[in-house]
Amino acid sequence: MSEELSFRDRPINLNEKGGRKWVYAKKPSGKWYTRRTIFSWFMLLFFAGVPFIRINGHPLILLDIASRKFIIFGAIFWAQDTFILALLMLSFVLFIVLFTVTFGRLWCGWACPQTIFLEMVFRKIEYLIEGDYKKRHKLDNGPWTTEKIIRKTAKHSVFILISLAMTNTFLMWFIGSEKWLQMISEPISQHLGGFIIMLIVSAFFYWVYSYFREQICTMVCPYGRMQGVLLDSKSIIVTYDYKRGEPRGPKSTGDCIDCHQCISVCPTAIDIRNGTQLECINCTACIDQCNKIMEVTGKPSGLIRFDSEEGIKNGHKTIWNSRNKAYSAVLLILFSFFIYTLLSRPVVETTILRTPGLLFQENDDNTISNVYNIKIVNKTHDDMPLEIRILSHKGEIKMAGSKMDVKDQAMFESTFILFIPKDQIKSDKTKVEFGIYSNNELLETYKTTFVGP
Repeated sequence: MSEELSFRDRPINLNEKGGRKWVYAKKPSGKWYTRRTIFSWFMLLFFAGVPFIRINGHPLILLDIASRKFIIFGAIFWAQDTFILALLMLSFVLFIVLFTVTFGRLWCGWACPQTIFLEMVFRKIEYLIEGDYKKRHKLDNGPWTTEKIIRKTAKHSVFILISLAMTNTFLMWFIGSEKWLQMISEPISQHLGGFIIMLIVSAFFYWVYSYFREQICTMVCPYGRMQGVLLDSKSIIVTYDYKRGEPRGPKSTGDCIDCHQCISVCPTAIDIRNGTQLECINCTACIDQCNKIMEVTGKPSGLIRFDSEEGIKNGHKTIWNSRNKAYSAVLLILFSFFIYTLLSRPVVETTILRTPGLLFQENDDNTISNVYNIKIVNKTHDDMPLEIRILSHKGEIKMAGSKMDVKDQAMFESTFILFIPKDQIKSDKTKVEFGIYSNNELLETYKTTFVGP
């Protein structure tokens, strides 16, 4: 390891004064890059296709924050399901921890939307219009010729169009494809606020992918800093085999000829030979490039590869250790509890509260009445005819309206009056229990208070 690079006090893409230093990465190629490209196609199809996928006519995923309704792989979650959603989020966070402990930042290089769009969409367009890294460097630092104006205009025009498409695609994740199609078919004046937000978000995407770029990974995203406490010597990462490679140089005994090709293709411009660094996203570009050099020099491939520090040092090959086994056990328990609560939750969620500001009423038929507000959330994909009954007392319920039909994924709100004979009321606050029925099947019970004299 060279002395001048053994320690850095700033990211590679910042100069000594803290200003931006542009990274001109060479276009990668090789079997790992091909695998990433194919995987990215599936991920892009997933991002763009999810809003249009239906299960029995319902969205596969819908994150309707305004209505506080979330559909995740067909399962509906409402605001009342906060505990279940919290279990799901905890399981997801623990999965990220387990995945990072075991496989490093594989997510960053292969599945993170930021990397996929930057490396597999915007960067490919840049290569197509402006050429590889030497041409782009020359173009950016050269005078404003006709060719430069044409190429820059073409590139940024395409970037703007893709940013607009990205915004509309992600918008459908939150409002659904039907509502999105309805909105774009209507005059802009009817959705002016939403149109302005769409332009602002599109401008943000354009700024990120045309200017800010890899700084999202090196300066903004907290995940890169998390790896410092999550990785250990047995984590599988993109790493340099220093036992094979050192000492470096074309005439040295090590396999590394110090050609710097691994640095030329790195999208964050680091030298992987200096060990694990927060900028490394495990994109494998350096693996492909180094394997090409090894092939040319007649040496075995894999000088840079997926391996662990223990694998390099002692030949340790298994990914399992006490640490990730413990994480796996906790994750299994937590996710099992999530599945149990999801499957055992009631198909409807009922809330019954006395109408604020109203006292009890003594009636001529020797009954006492209270007025209640009722709210019922249908958590299924089926229309449900419902009925409310009093279970704890002999009484009568008069509902405002004739029917309690709740549409699928809908909410029913109404008011009703409960009449209970006076001789059944023993205190000023009596516990009463209601039952919610559908086709004479009890779905849920709900307890509240009944106020009397």
